[in-house]
Amino acid sequence: MVFSSLIFVFVFLVLNLTILLFCGSIRTQNIVMLVSSLIFYAWGGPKLVFLLCGMTLVCWLGALVVERMNGGLRKAALAVTTVIVLGLLGYYKYANFLVANFAAITQLDIAVPNIVLPIGISFYTFQLLSYVVDVYRREVPAQRKYWLLLLYASLFHQCIAGPIVRYKDIFEDITDRSVNMQDISDGIMRFSVGFAKKALLANTCAVLADTFLPAEQAALHGASSLAILCGGIMYMLQIYLDFSAYSDMAIGMGRMVGFHYRENFNYPYMSTSVTEFWRRWHISLGTFFRDYVYIPLGGNRCSVGRHIFNMFVVWGLTGMWHGASWNYILWGLYYFVLLVLEKYVFRFEKNPVLYIRALRHVYLLVVTLLGWYLFRFEDLGMLGTALAGLFCMNGNPLADASTTMTLVNYCFFIIVAIVACTPLASRIGNWLRKGASSSGSMATVYGTLLTLVPIVLLFFSFISLIGNSYNPFLYSQF
Repeated sequence: MVFSSLIFVFVFLVLNLTILLFCGSIRTQNIVMLVSSLIFYAWGGPKLVFLLCGMTLVCWLGALVVERMNGGLRKAALAVTTVIVLGLLGYYKYANFLVANFAAITQLDIAVPNIVLPIGISFYTFQLLSYVVDVYRREVPAQRKYWLLLLYASLFHQCIAGPIVRYKDIFEDITDRSVNMQDISDGIMRFSVGFAKKALLANTCAVLADTFLPAEQAALHGASSLAILCGGIMYMLQIYLDFSAYSDMAIGMGRMVGFHYRENFNYPYMSTSVTEFWRRWHISLGTFFRDYVYIPLGGNRCSVGRHIFNMFVVWGLTGMWHGASWNYILWGLYYFVLLVLEKYVFRFEKNPVLYIRALRHVYLLVVTLLGWYLFRFEDLGMLGTALAGLFCMNGNPLADASTTMTLVNYCFFIIVAIVACTPLASRIGNWLRKGASSSGSMATVYGTLLTLVPIVLLFFSFISLIGNSYNPFLYSQF
């Protein structure tokens, strides 16, 4: 079950919110949320719930031990807990990859295991690790009740698609939260925007990306340069609209029931450098690596060589986190190289040409687009074909009639998708809210428009999903 399915929106979520409406105490609400979350997660494989519960149990016990110990025993308890949790993540996510590569290198006839990747394991693993580390740092008290920590780890709002929520940000919400009409209204609006982003925009961008960038080697080899370029741009739009849509829906659902999750995207394509892009893209992942890997390694308060090494480790791990395939590792290292160049070579603030905002924005979009080709193609041969075809090095044409006609037919949609990656819609929403809260004669009109927006978005999203079997879930690899 995924957020963008009709059964989730109009059955599961409605039932969950309706039952919560009649729950008086926070304890009862938490029990309902826990049961709902476990049912939601079990939908994709009942056996995988045991892994989630088991990893939570390890971290619950580990944090209790860490809190009570001092000195070396405290560090040892943290280390053991971390090794167990990361070991489980490594087994389920990377065992197939490691065995296959070992067999290829040694030329040994080794059977590659067929280990099913639990959906969302990277998200809840990082959440649980951040909890144990924060207890170790004495930033939060250890949770005495196992089932409340399991609630934190399994909350269906963000369990399988993020954002990576830290325990210290919501532990007060777990035990003491309240909801008012403004929270409900803002939550419904945010969820509706995310749902529309996914159903109306991201899914169509996915269709266009798959059309322009065929999955077959022969078809990709013959694709025109224009088709490959447009396919990359469509994938670039799809991946942002899809990722940010799920974050919007998670934040909105949490707000409706009293949980306050931090923002995860801040219009990253408006950036003018890779450094700024990664402050705006998947913020919860970036801050996790910053706080739990980069800073403990020494951050930038060290020699240049050590700083570059710290960045290498962080971006190598960032690539690995996204998937067990060489293209993801190369994608992470690609950004490592760009960030090193920006820090020590480009120095935008000291270069009068590169300091021009428009040029830096174009630079960001170009290098990000090239990065998404790396991210899309797990087969490195396909990646090479796509990049060569982009510059007409496959003997392929510059353009073709089919691509041109498709662009003409979808030109207005593409414009809307591009605008959705900018703050324009958010600014219009803020303008409507400001008008609705004023005392002028137009306040009622603004308020009516605010009420109609989520209704209209939900209606058209519903219509879009009826009979549409193409509803890709990009997070299955995480």
